[in-house]
Amino acid sequence: MNYIRTAMLLAAMTALFMGIGFMIGGQAGMIIALAIAAAMNLFSYWNADKMVLRMHHAREVDERSAPDFYRMIQRLAQNADLTMPKVYVIDNPQPNAFATGRNPQNAAVAATTGLLNMLTPEEVAGVMAHELAHVKNHDTLIMTITATIAGAISMLANFAFFFGGNRNNPLGIVGMLLMMIVAPMAAMVVQMAISRTREYAADRMGAEICGEPMWLASALGKIAGGVKRIHNPDAEANPATAHMFIMNPLSGERMDNLFSTHPNTENRINELRKLADGGLGTGGRMSFSRGSSPQSGPWAGSGRSEPASPPRSPKGPWG
Repeated sequence: MNYIRTAMLLAAMTALFMGIGFMIGGQAGMIIALAIAAAMNLFSYWNADKMVLRMHHAREVDERSAPDFYRMIQRLAQNADLTMPKVYVIDNPQPNAFATGRNPQNAAVAATTGLLNMLTPEEVAGVMAHELAHVKNHDTLIMTITATIAGAISMLANFAFFFGGNRNNPLGIVGMLLMMIVAPMAAMVVQMAISRTREYAADRMGAEICGEPMWLASALGKIAGGVKRIHNPDAEANPATAHMFIMNPLSGERMDNLFSTHPNTENRINELRKLADGGLGTGGRMSFSRGSSPQSGPWAGSGRSEPASPPRSPKGPWG
């Protein structure tokens, strides 16, 4: 049902793109917009993951440059029965992460240095398991294509603002104004709907992959505080990619952030607690530690001991 709903939302976004084309150039504009949308979907299928990674200045790492982080992803990918994805680190102090790629065989996961420095290894594992769940569920292609079309809708609306539209359109100047104001908001609403249909499923599967729901629950609480305090210039410059992150990276400075692209954090944490109380998670399937040598990649020089995984909520009135 989630996939049917997502397909319908993508169709709605394509129809919105065509509607803007009609407002700008009439029937010819609508046909051109349809052709552009088809070309963009084809281009996105092959190249959008690389575009998103470049937008956020992600750098690829391997077992030599970031051994602890890379091996963590290896172990999680094995748990998820996935091909090892490419691994990227983003030099950004805001704690966040995302996954991208057209299919599980061509996937990539990325984490910010802020996330790697702020969270314990167990919490990082919970976050990256969530991202691998998106890969396993084939969410990454849908989310990346959505980001591309949403960005194009905003661009097309701006084009109409500067160059005017089709004066023969049935709604006249009112239609043009509505398009310029409402279209970007409508694109964000569709992004929000697509993201929300997938986040809870990824939280659940991510908890199963790492074996401990409370690792992700604890991480979400820290990330929520971090994104409120720490500005992310790359995300602000590319708001159409906001729904791809584990948590909305936007500060609220732009119109696009009037709508949340993610479910409420407290609701997500509560659902993860229910999984833990239901018996999922017995200390985790694995343990992680940060290397202390200078060759430890993004965790080098942390110089602090890491606490054990967060305690689970007690079961029953006596704990």
